[in-house]
Amino acid sequence: MAGSKSRLGRGLGGLISGGASAAKKEPKAQAVKKVNAKAGAKKAPSGKKNREIPSAPAPDKVAVNGYLEIPVSHIDPNPYQPRKEFAEAQLRELMDSIRSEGLLQPIVVRRAGERFQLIAGERRWRACQALHMRKLAARVIEASDASSASISLIENLQREGLNPIEEAMGYSSLMQDFDLTQEAVAERVGKGRATVANGLRLLQLEQEIQGYLSRGLLSTGHSKVLLGVESGESRLLLARKVIEEGLSVRALEIAVRRVQNNRRGGERAAPAAEASAIRDIEKRISSALNARVTLKHSPKKGRLIIEYQGNDDLTRIMEKIGVNDALAG
Repeated sequence: MAGSKSRLGRGLGGLISGGASAAKKEPKAQAVKKVNAKAGAKKAPSGKKNREIPSAPAPDKVAVNGYLEIPVSHIDPNPYQPRKEFAEAQLRELMDSIRSEGLLQPIVVRRAGERFQLIAGERRWRACQALHMRKLAARVIEASDASSASISLIENLQREGLNPIEEAMGYSSLMQDFDLTQEAVAERVGKGRATVANGLRLLQLEQEIQGYLSRGLLSTGHSKVLLGVESGESRLLLARKVIEEGLSVRALEIAVRRVQNNRRGGERAAPAAEASAIRDIEKRISSALNARVTLKHSPKKGRLIIEYQGNDDLTRIMEKIGVNDALAG
């Protein structure tokens, strides 16, 4: 686990380029204070000494790769945000923390015309909105669309807050929106290629099952077992069975084997039933003609073989089937 975290950290550091040296020289909190001081301040009205009211920085004067206080209303969400659901309980906890201690970790944004677009920290931004805060600390960086999407996904993976489907959708977005290969996605987010490939496979499951995974009703272990079932209808039935009966992954594996064995048994039963029907037809024809009969059958063609003993027996059989009368006529 430690190795995975370190890989993610290196990936994030590589994507957010610039400003690293400044961060090493002074703590974030001091950097924010210094930039805020440089942003300028308006003097308080006369009669109120030694008090300064910080003014909001003008968008065209914002320094790239710097820490600033930005009006909350000037920030737009990240269109590549992989997280689709924000738990209300966690958001309330974050609001309580910010109300008590302030915003300890600035959000990360990039310029978008006269406004700013979130790259990382949407939960913090939402909490500040809910608290009706006017401004919040932010780090402004330069980032392409692909880097913005990667950073957002990495931040969420580091926090381990994404559900399996959100994570898979994040990988898929990087591949489809930015024409990246699985290898390139794995390298960007600091994951193994097998992890990315297995995550993408989850998107092959039916929407209903993906919903169960998103809500934590099924585990990724359950989903891997279900992916081994060919029939979509069977997958749905098994997924519902897991939820209704609380089946473990091991119990689901046993249920899947039972379904597959029953299907193979049904396939074997079909030829057996067909052979029985053929034998019945042979007996009926043999009884009617008083001769040994063999029926060779297939869905498209077949042969009926009637055995006889000498000319007299052949004549008798022909009379039985009405051939002699036809020849005589």
